[in-house]
Amino acid sequence: MTDHRYCVILAGGIGTRFWPLSREYRPKQFLKVWNQEKSFIRYTFERMARTVPVQNILVATLAGYKDLVREHLPELPEENIILEPYGRNTAVTIAYCSLLLQERDPDAVMVAVPSDHDISDDAMFDLNMARAIDYAATNDVLLTLGIVPTRPDTNFGYVQVTGGKDAWTSGDPVQAKTFTEKPDMELAKVFLDSGEFLWNSGIFTWKVSVVLAEMRKYCPDLVRLWDGWENVPASERDAFAERAYSDSMRISIDYALMEKSDNVWVLPAKFVWSDIGSWSTLYEAVADKSADANAIAVYGKLLAKDISGSILVGTESGKLLAVSNLKDFMVIDTDKVLMVCPRDDRKFQEILSEVALPEYSEFK
Repeated sequence: MTDHRYCVILAGGIGTRFWPLSREYRPKQFLKVWNQEKSFIRYTFERMARTVPVQNILVATLAGYKDLVREHLPELPEENIILEPYGRNTAVTIAYCSLLLQERDPDAVMVAVPSDHDISDDAMFDLNMARAIDYAATNDVLLTLGIVPTRPDTNFGYVQVTGGKDAWTSGDPVQAKTFTEKPDMELAKVFLDSGEFLWNSGIFTWKVSVVLAEMRKYCPDLVRLWDGWENVPASERDAFAERAYSDSMRISIDYALMEKSDNVWVLPAKFVWSDIGSWSTLYEAVADKSADANAIAVYGKLLAKDISGSILVGTESGKLLAVSNLKDFMVIDTDKVLMVCPRDDRKFQEILSEVALPEYSEFK
């Protein structure tokens, strides 16, 4: 009997907000960070393989990362590596993978999951993931996992559910009402106090037939680029996909579809989760901080004096990292780059990554 459960691991990003450790030739999803034994993408694959058959797991990534995917996931069938010609964010990726899955299995139920999240409590994750797939398989909805928030946090997106305060506490899926991307601290506190908001995990589940129908309704210009795909000979499909990606706008599935559709539902989830999208979110996720609230991952020698609330990263094992009199700072020392700035200076970090990344970003 055909197993209709599928997973698409979204692994095409270049991780600019995690610069300088993340570079275009080896972005964040292929890194081991903070004493991890395995890379983000490896953890994601193993996590999803507990719920979805390995032969039904696909990885969508940029063409230049094919060898990295094969290095980190050697058991993944080569035909399950979906190569994207350009980075255009996740909306076009979802459209492309949905069309491919629809051809393979018209009854496919897809889980779309980022490749770079930090998730613990395996048993709770597996339980919630199985419930999400079952719900999406029996209901014509777009379903997202909403993480029950434990604090006001400005690094995550939020989804408001219908039904008023604590409507999600039953644990059953609740219809989504609004989405908000990374609010300021004051608004994040309002969201938490209201009892109506969950963190938007970016983990989605749906039938491929349903997501394609919703995309045709809410982002028709994007889907229209793939008209006639089913009749394209195999020898011409790469060229067709390249044209579709070239003409596609850069937009996430959140903005293109989830925030527009009135058919989005949220499954409340309580596993420990973090979208490690930046150094600041990594700092919050590190459990083994020092007595002075420092997050330290230095693989060489460290001389530190009067340091608190800071991130210290040194990647060269033979190098001395000497720092003094810093509070709430970041010191990230890699083979070619040293970055020193306040931990909460997002604008500087974003500007620096955009300016400096090209010099160190070539594929190698």
